[in-house]
Amino acid sequence: MTAKGPYAILTDTTLCTGCETCVKACKATNKLGPDRPRKGQGPAHDLSISRYTTIVRKPGDRSIRRQCFHCVDPACVSACIVGALQKTPEGPVYCDYSKCLGCRYCFVACPFDVPRYEWENAVPYMRKCTLCRERLAEGGIPACTEACPEKATIFGTREEMLAEAHRRLKAKPKRYAQRVFGEKEVGGTSILLISDIDLGFLAWKPDVPEKPMPELTWAALKKVPPVVLAVGGLMAGVYWTIGRRMKMAELRATESGTAPDNPNPQQDEEKKNV
Repeated sequence: MTAKGPYAILTDTTLCTGCETCVKACKATNKLGPDRPRKGQGPAHDLSISRYTTIVRKPGDRSIRRQCFHCVDPACVSACIVGALQKTPEGPVYCDYSKCLGCRYCFVACPFDVPRYEWENAVPYMRKCTLCRERLAEGGIPACTEACPEKATIFGTREEMLAEAHRRLKAKPKRYAQRVFGEKEVGGTSILLISDIDLGFLAWKPDVPEKPMPELTWAALKKVPPVVLAVGGLMAGVYWTIGRRMKMAELRATESGTAPDNPNPQQDEEKKNV
């Protein structure tokens, strides 16, 4: 690649056969191992800590690839209170695990329900697709795209991928729904899709807004640190007040002579019998 990005993946679902070669390539590259979904967290073929990309099966033998959308203006990044999540100029949204607290605010913020959590680990983190950030830095392309035998998913600059998407829609208007999913949703994404069916199910609601989500998440989550401090201060105050009242009650009982000289008479009786 000679261009410097920002990059994007374009997936044409009409060419996808659901072979999951992309899934296998992703697993091998990221050393994810076999699927190990957590009970109650979705089927084995859903996104998980061992499956950063997956294939969604729809009626009519439709196969739609799903992964992190790497939003142009990502809500998860704005929601991360420690700055562990970062957006690079090239396109990838990745997590710096030396900073991650495992707080899961990114789960709430993501409009595509992508992040997954290492529930079974003692020190759990959030996991998701990184758009093969390391491969991009070395001049390569994402493993999933490179592996696709049908060229259903291709890679290039976001500008190039948008141009190619619109070229296909215009060339075959009867084949495609006239929409590039990811072009404008939540301010645009680095994963673009074209299809012959509506792809609204890929988001948390069918019609996600075009307005970038950080404007909404930051308005709420910027209040989190003050709230935590306020609650912590309140709890400390309650603890101090209760402790003081208990001490005062003990002092008054001692002064009035109602407090027992030995708070544990049974212990003395046991000593006598020894």
